[in-house]
Amino acid sequence: MNIDLLKRLCETPGIPGREERVRELIESEIEGLFDDIAIDGMGSLICTRDPRAPRRGASKKKTTSRRSSSSTDADPTRIALLCHMDEIGFYVSHIDDKGFIRVNPAGGFDTRNLFSRRMLVCTKNHGDIHAVMNPGGRPIHIATEEDKKKVPEVKEFMIDTGLPAAQVKKMVRIGDMVVTNEPFLEMGDKLVSKCLDNRIACWLGIEAVRAIEQSGVGHKAQINVVFTTQEEVGLRGALTSSFAIMPDIAIGVDTTLSCDTPGVPSEETVTIQGQGVALGVMDGYMIADHTLTDELEAVGDKKGIPTQRSILPRGGQDGGAAQRTGVGCRAAALLVGLRYIHTVTEMAHKRDLKAGLDLLTAWLPGVK
Repeated sequence: MNIDLLKRLCETPGIPGREERVRELIESEIEGLFDDIAIDGMGSLICTRDPRAPRRGASKKKTTSRRSSSSTDADPTRIALLCHMDEIGFYVSHIDDKGFIRVNPAGGFDTRNLFSRRMLVCTKNHGDIHAVMNPGGRPIHIATEEDKKKVPEVKEFMIDTGLPAAQVKKMVRIGDMVVTNEPFLEMGDKLVSKCLDNRIACWLGIEAVRAIEQSGVGHKAQINVVFTTQEEVGLRGALTSSFAIMPDIAIGVDTTLSCDTPGVPSEETVTIQGQGVALGVMDGYMIADHTLTDELEAVGDKKGIPTQRSILPRGGQDGGAAQRTGVGCRAAALLVGLRYIHTVTEMAHKRDLKAGLDLLTAWLPGVK
């Protein structure tokens, strides 16, 4: 597996509304894989690969997917793989007279995970500035017992660059992007990084099409891989890009929870790491098309690709936006379970990642 690409994706800053660096990295990786590449008004990258006949010598795939009633040879089934580029992060909202920066969140944070973080303040004209994040208030040696019990709100945290106030105010502007700054790690069969949610999906979208291109098996459907914006603040980019494509089938490619850790009841685990890619049955934004979920599962069973089913009580993914576009479409979710989601220690199992790649690579050529 191309782990180096996933590492570069994870270590590239890109919060909702500021995904341009991630988009540029993806554009540099997909040369020759698509017939058309466009950037819509929301900044989503829409990459279209037209149907292809198998190359001589390539093994043909048996078709398995139900064809849309409106599809003809001249109007192939349109598939959208929706892979959001944005990570949770912050926007600079205030710089005080001492040079401390206050931020506004872009995405969902549990502030218990924000103490003592290393950060990057990404400026327009002065590069990326190293900084740290901590809450205001007394440190442990002089904190009261009541101080120690309090969980601060985001507005109580400050970004400290270590620079003089005048220099900070000269370099940093309101609206600059701020992200956590932690390295990508391989730990045995696990991968650990910030923003595996959802650079994993960007990786899957690229690598699945690359594998299909290299195999030469061909495909009858039009494959649209859409690297969407602003998912973490309401599936916004997926909505506009889906209207541009009007897909017959949409797959929300994303991550989900793996709460297979101490302190969580077994009925709340959502997924178990190492047991395969998850097929999302239901979440807070979407109920998957059950025939499409069955279809993906059947491909996995036939090919020996491990899958598991999941339900997420709250939250969602881009398939929920595509499902309600125009007259609607068949939608499903293909998810990789993460431990410690929305932290800088998000953890994925390589087996689940490979299962996601193998399932997309096996299923896409079979869609009529």
